[in-house]
Amino acid sequence: MPFSLLPRTIVHGLPDLTPKMLKKLGVELLMLDFDNTVVPYTTDVPTPAVRAWFRTMQASGIRLCVVSNSKKERVQQFCRQWDIPCFTHCRKPSRKGILRAAEAMKAPLQACALAGDQIYTDTLAANRAGVRSILVEPIHLHNVWLRLRHVAELPFIHLAKRRMKHEQSD
Repeated sequence: MPFSLLPRTIVHGLPDLTPKMLKKLGVELLMLDFDNTVVPYTTDVPTPAVRAWFRTMQASGIRLCVVSNSKKERVQQFCRQWDIPCFTHCRKPSRKGILRAAEAMKAPLQACALAGDQIYTDTLAANRAGVRSILVEPIHLHNVWLRLRHVAELPFIHLAKRRMKHEQSD
């Protein structure tokens, strides 16, 4: 599959992904990175906006699942609490975890998207797996390494925004 670091879609946060928008894109299964996409690394408590978004998404018919590199129990506990299928140890940017999740959820790849905060793991893995990549701004860049990684991602974010603008004008 293609090696691309350009996300197909960029949004500020998960609440910006509306059921109407996702249905227009043909998304039936939205895979979610966990840390810094759903909740910050430092907590497993979603904001009120993300809690409301979960309820809206679950009522919309668009299925959700978490696809995380994490090996921590907190991810699985969170997913049980919200009744969201959970796939851990995914080793993104490998596409194997995404393919495993799509197969387990019985979703065709063309009807899947992955929303995540990192280009070098989430976007690359989604693109390699053949699912729509959605870049979500990181919730909190709480250490220097996360800030440096984000700076290294800025050229790709700029190029992706230019491509999105060009596609919208067509």
